[in-house]
Amino acid sequence: MGGFKIKRIYELPSGEDGYRVLVDRLWPRGQRKDEAKLDEWDKDIAPSPALRKWFNHQPERFEAFAAKYRTELASKATDIDRLRGLAKTQTVTLLYGAKDENMNQAVVLKQVLES
Repeated sequence: MGGFKIKRIYELPSGEDGYRVLVDRLWPRGQRKDEAKLDEWDKDIAPSPALRKWFNHQPERFEAFAAKYRTELASKATDIDRLRGLAKTQTVTLLYGAKDENMNQAVVLKQVLES
């Protein structure tokens, strides 16, 4: 029971999502807040504005982005521990708005949370 999943916020919510957390700093374009069915919007755990702008979803920068984001996450122990605690008893779905399903902050965050 429990654990982490990642999902684009534009996909329909499902009962299997469990606790739904948006891990973007900015609200996803075109997504209505009432349709998102969020339990939480954790802007603080998202990449810093400078890192987000630098990465700019450029695939060739993803490895460097991931390393820099892991460094930022090292200072967010309280948020990390809280999400890990939630995942002990329920599924926690990390929601993101990026188009690329393999190269985004939720992928990196999930790796950190599961390590």
